[in-house]
Amino acid sequence: MDEYRKEYKDKTALITGGAGCIGSNLTKALVQAGAARVVVLDDLSAAEKWNIPTAANVVFIQGSVLDEEALKRAFSRHLDFVFHLAAHFANQNSVDNPETDLQVNGLGTLKVLEYSHLSQVSRFVFASSGCSVYGSEAPLPLKEDFVSLHLDTPYQITKLLGELYCNFFHNYYGLPVAIARYFNVYGPGEIPGAYRNVIPNFMWWALHGKPLPITGTGEETRDFTFVEDIVDGTLRLGVMPEAIGEAFNLASETETKVIDIANMVNGITGSKAGVKLVPRRDWDKITRRRASIQKASKILGYQPKMKIKDGVKQVYSWITENRGKIERDARF
Repeated sequence: MDEYRKEYKDKTALITGGAGCIGSNLTKALVQAGAARVVVLDDLSAAEKWNIPTAANVVFIQGSVLDEEALKRAFSRHLDFVFHLAAHFANQNSVDNPETDLQVNGLGTLKVLEYSHLSQVSRFVFASSGCSVYGSEAPLPLKEDFVSLHLDTPYQITKLLGELYCNFFHNYYGLPVAIARYFNVYGPGEIPGAYRNVIPNFMWWALHGKPLPITGTGEETRDFTFVEDIVDGTLRLGVMPEAIGEAFNLASETETKVIDIANMVNGITGSKAGVKLVPRRDWDKITRRRASIQKASKILGYQPKMKIKDGVKQVYSWITENRGKIERDARF
């Protein structure tokens, strides 16, 4: 175990959105680190209860970050750490449902910040999005000191709004806040669905013998980051004093073409259905993504380890191992 993880031993934590891919893996890591109590708050609108690790010290509360009763239960006992991952995800969902996006990602984040301030938590870690706050015209590699006010979707806007609320609570109240800017997270624990990420959805379609739909040309790149690397960076943000008041890119620092992901998935699954090109969505103006992790590496010691092909193989293993439940619960 990395030395810094010993800081979580016998401590208590709340993970909002803890049933999702990042949240479930973060829960598992906290249990392994010896946390005394891990509270998972999730309304299961985009995840399933069976995805939450089962352990004596894991407490599940079904409810929304907009639900005062659920929040009171989550904060009813002392918390050392709050990891705010809950969000109305993602870009297309926010375009289709902009008011819900604002409610959950704006007001919901504000509520969790208020409860965290009143409860005097030791650290508040906010899950922002590096694929959001930089906009579509930022120079590569993306660095933390560049933020755009010309964003393309409500989701991108509300992720930046969440960062601004975090900065206010840190600057005005002194709440110890750290901000993680995640890039294209993938890995075991994400159930495929209409508003989910490309890798589990590609895997799902390939396993069903369907061609993989690529929006655009396939030459578009993303900075795909394995969930265990994301968890490592997130836990570092929770305990390192240098992280307070700062935002950090958590990424792989590698560009991968979407067509290469599609070919990789078809190869791993043995699918012969190939790919199909479909029109790019009106809001999708980002053709390339590659983050700089220089800041996270220097200050946090963050170093992603997973190679993309090995990570995609782990997604395949997880989906095939849980295929019966995923067939039942995939949200297309």
